[in-house]
Amino acid sequence: MFNKILIANRGEIASRIIRTCKKMGIKSVAIYSEADNQALHVKEADEAFLVGGSRVNESYLNIKKIIEIAKDANVDAIHPGYGFLSENPSFEELCKENGIIFIGPSSEAIQAMGSKIEARKTMEIAKVPIVPGNNTALTSIEEAIEVANQIGYPVMLKASAGGGGIGMARVNNENELLKSFSGNQKRADAFFGDGSMFIEKLIENPRHIEIQILSDKQGHTIYLGERDCSIQRRHQKVVEEAPSSFIDQEIRDKMGQAAVNAAKAIGYCNAGTVEFIMDTNKNFYFLEMNTRLQVEHPVTEEITGLDLVEEQINIAYGLPLELTQENVNLVGHAIEVRIYAEDPKTFFPSPGKITSFKIPIKPYVRHELSVEEGSTVSTFYDPMIAKLIVKGDNRDQAIDELIDSLAEYKVEGIKTNIPLLEKIVQHPEFRNGNATTNFINAYIIEGKVNAH
Repeated sequence: MFNKILIANRGEIASRIIRTCKKMGIKSVAIYSEADNQALHVKEADEAFLVGGSRVNESYLNIKKIIEIAKDANVDAIHPGYGFLSENPSFEELCKENGIIFIGPSSEAIQAMGSKIEARKTMEIAKVPIVPGNNTALTSIEEAIEVANQIGYPVMLKASAGGGGIGMARVNNENELLKSFSGNQKRADAFFGDGSMFIEKLIENPRHIEIQILSDKQGHTIYLGERDCSIQRRHQKVVEEAPSSFIDQEIRDKMGQAAVNAAKAIGYCNAGTVEFIMDTNKNFYFLEMNTRLQVEHPVTEEITGLDLVEEQINIAYGLPLELTQENVNLVGHAIEVRIYAEDPKTFFPSPGKITSFKIPIKPYVRHELSVEEGSTVSTFYDPMIAKLIVKGDNRDQAIDELIDSLAEYKVEGIKTNIPLLEKIVQHPEFRNGNATTNFINAYIIEGKVNAH
């Protein structure tokens, strides 16, 4: 097994990976920016190295410096976590050139799914259902109008590269398309260095369902059930749960097999997630594949009993999967909420020093933390400070546990989105399992239905 692993990331995911390294008897190496010199992951690692300034391009995106630290620390492998360099094919290639194992898929697999347009083409060949749309980059507004007219409004205008809703817009008619096309194209180019756009038919009030897969170097691929990530704000996930209350075993198996087919179509190896969008009639369509660990992976761990980071490390080392598809058992129900340092009314970040931090410690409650009492939330990074995960024997029990745990969660010195999370999980439509991607707009912000 590996002797030493460098974690090319920060915050709660770095701490999460360090925890598994300790369990496996592997030494961990952390990197940190100037703003993170007192961060939790720095304290928890066996070794820690300053990688650069506070800005991400000076530190966590500084590929050359990270490789230099990895070689100086004599590590065997690098785990990229998620975000930052986790889906950067150049980083994987540079690791390989320097004799360091990248704990993730190959650069070829990352590239195959890095372009949503190319991914659509690949999935179509693999007979994975895709949303009606165009499979070539739109070169002009005139071409966009022609495609939209062929598909029929409303449509979604999307950037081929990147994610997080950047470059994405709902378009209801030609006038809106004229207003949206150029601005979203420029935004995508600024964020991802690629302004390629395409159009898909808009699926009204969809569910966002994703399948966790594992693929080893021996060619075995399995799926570990699904996560329902429908509750989102501005295309960013807020609440995730497993399994979904909306689908049955027959659909689960169909989606799982489609995800396996997607992975095999690109020769995928390691942990990955195939995301689908599902309409009200339970028809599902390929959305994208995330070639990395997901923020919401703990809910899958809770219902399968697996450690997905351990699985990733074993696969990267070359070990075959011990689990077969027939032996995958989903037990209970798990829900995760993302806790952000932000004003719940304006959604603006709320940086500052955390003067008090009290969290519920009890069975069936799990925390993934990037802060502690006395920590300072920086303006330089994503404002997520923690994830709260609960598990119950069933969905109702998990919701009850989540409501109680959120009530016991106390953070002072900064504002958090906990009031928003409480409104969501206390809402009768959430309890009834009627959450779609429009949930927050329909029930929380617009207030069409009272929260209690």
